[in-house]
Amino acid sequence: MTSTEIAPPVRGARLRPSGKPNGQWLVDGKEPLNGNEEWKQADGGLSVRERIESTYAQGGFASIDPTDLHGRFRWWGLYTQRKPGIDGGRTATLEPHELEDEYFMMRIRLDGGQLSTEQLRVIADVSVEFGRGTADITDRQNIQLHWVRVEDVPEIWRRLEAVGLSTTEACGDVPRVVLGSPVAGIAVDELIDPTAQIEEITSRFIGDESLANLPRKFKSAITGHPSHDVVHEINDVAFVAVEHPELGIGYDVWVGGALSTVPRLGERLGAWAAPDQVAEVWHGVAQIFRDYGYRRLRNKARLKFLLADWGVERFRDVLETEYLGYRLADGPAAPKPLTPGDHVGVHAQKDGLFYVGATPIVGRTSGENLGKLADLIEAQGSSRLRLTPHQKIVVLDIPKENVEPLIQGLDELEFSARPSLIRRGTIACTGIEFCKLAIVNTKDNAREAIFELEKRLDGMDLRAPLSLNVNGCPNSCARIQTADIGLKGQIITDDEGNQVPGFQVHLGGGLASSEREEAGLGRTVRGLKVAADGIADYVEKVATRYVAGRVDDETFAQWAHRAAEEELR
Repeated sequence: MTSTEIAPPVRGARLRPSGKPNGQWLVDGKEPLNGNEEWKQADGGLSVRERIESTYAQGGFASIDPTDLHGRFRWWGLYTQRKPGIDGGRTATLEPHELEDEYFMMRIRLDGGQLSTEQLRVIADVSVEFGRGTADITDRQNIQLHWVRVEDVPEIWRRLEAVGLSTTEACGDVPRVVLGSPVAGIAVDELIDPTAQIEEITSRFIGDESLANLPRKFKSAITGHPSHDVVHEINDVAFVAVEHPELGIGYDVWVGGALSTVPRLGERLGAWAAPDQVAEVWHGVAQIFRDYGYRRLRNKARLKFLLADWGVERFRDVLETEYLGYRLADGPAAPKPLTPGDHVGVHAQKDGLFYVGATPIVGRTSGENLGKLADLIEAQGSSRLRLTPHQKIVVLDIPKENVEPLIQGLDELEFSARPSLIRRGTIACTGIEFCKLAIVNTKDNAREAIFELEKRLDGMDLRAPLSLNVNGCPNSCARIQTADIGLKGQIITDDEGNQVPGFQVHLGGGLASSEREEAGLGRTVRGLKVAADGIADYVEKVATRYVAGRVDDETFAQWAHRAAEEELR
């Protein structure tokens, strides 16, 4: 037995302590406490699709209702993008309508990062025809396009859905894409293939009206691979494969992780979920968030804040008594990873074929390149690829004799299967080029830094990829607090007293990996900031000091946490 049945709960019996209501539905009732909650209750985000197709696509951008534009469109993967020419210093001073252009970012949802070459070619064609050739591979296993007009959205949906793709709930206060191991079902060392669990979650609950009004975004991850390749510690709910000494292979359950301006790593519930319990547990956690999550203040509305107040013991008790109706088995923690989780390089599959992980430079590519990538993969005998939570791609099912031709073709498309350690370890968010929240250009600055550092660090014994995460604002889409070197975009004052784009520096963060025992957040050094055009100078300096000052097999993160502040400047 993996569980014990318990008596039905008295729902909503947990009373609010004295003080202001937090908008918890089962404590305070459903009266909306802010404008976002009002419009979500008045008309849910999923409803806007009909208006996009019947009204806005015909009437154009000017016909869009403002609440739909700035709210409900997100439920279908659409954000207005930043108007060109607005510098980062004005990001916080202008209203949304002043910052936005009459074009959209469109996020294509790829649960588990799984793609066929047929699907990839459709995305490529959509990018070229409707998105000015733009295509970014994100660290959430999605692909984002830009320059999309509302007039073209219905046709884009038609083409995507014809091959089994969608943008449903790719953004908004909903269950976002479910991260999954990029090597699910093929890796020799995999404990369990989580594909069936991902498919059950997405088929049952994505687009479900009962979960389409959560307090904020809800992020999920599940992996059956011992490398812990889905950044589980920074998801609202996550499942990590582990072998129970009595019950066999199942999943260790984590809850409450998220970064942004108030980072908090997830925590183990101490519970073990059998494969056939995963969807129920996922649903239970999502319902806890819906019913008990804080809705009064949006900056306090993520699940991590509820977990911080409740604690793991109470959270598990509510999950089991009010939502599951049975006790989960206690379970062990998953062992420390022994291999990197980005899957870069050439690896044997369990069927005798090979998978090849490759690095696009900070996730930036193009529709034309995606089309060529589909052609290349098919020419080398495959029709499958995966995206990773590290802005990488993994090509599956390659015969041994085709591995080197594939790698050569990938290099020509700037997808390197044998990248430098700095190229392999660098990711970047969208940045000021398209994002209305951004202050600094990320993709171009990171790309230029990579090329420069590949020359300067050539021959330096870093031992492992140096993770350099570049973010255009404080919100940490590029996970700045969990990088060796995390850069948070802001306006800084240079040596001449000028206000220029730059970054605050975070050092020594990371998630559990083959290089570190456990996840931890980076440290900041008072006053340590780097100009946007000075990334390479700073990284070279701090990497050189690390190599000279490390002790034995000390990692960069370990060194950065013990080093004196003057060594880190």
